[in-house]
Amino acid sequence: MIGITAGLAGGVVATIVMTMVMMVMGDGGPPPTAALVAKFADGDPEDYAMPGMALHMVYGTVAGAVFAVGVPLVGLSLGAIASAVGLGIAYGIVLMIGGMLFWMRTVIGMEPDKGMMMMFGTVHVVYGVVLGAFLGAGIIA
Repeated sequence: MIGITAGLAGGVVATIVMTMVMMVMGDGGPPPTAALVAKFADGDPEDYAMPGMALHMVYGTVAGAVFAVGVPLVGLSLGAIASAVGLGIAYGIVLMIGGMLFWMRTVIGMEPDKGMMMMFGTVHVVYGVVLGAFLGAGIIA
């Protein structure tokens, strides 16, 4: 069984890769998590890019642990890379939908345009692929 430590490590790795893809695809502006920090700090998202990135790293790390612990709890296996990647992709899509519907629209009050939604979807699928591959490969047991 894959443990929480593997999930945390996989979440860190997947979030780093996801962030690199986001930086290449993005418009150079701050991540949506900066808008979340700015909302509660009553400021401008541009001023909270680094705290937003730190928050994003925390989210991604914790989400990796939730995946590693949660998948076996629902009776699925992360034992083979192919199935782990497939489950990771599904998880990335769930995170994308939750991020768009709950965090962006409901909490932040942001209405993402088509380009942002495409980028957001792509990077979350990348996160899922990397997380699934990391856990499926059994790099950390």
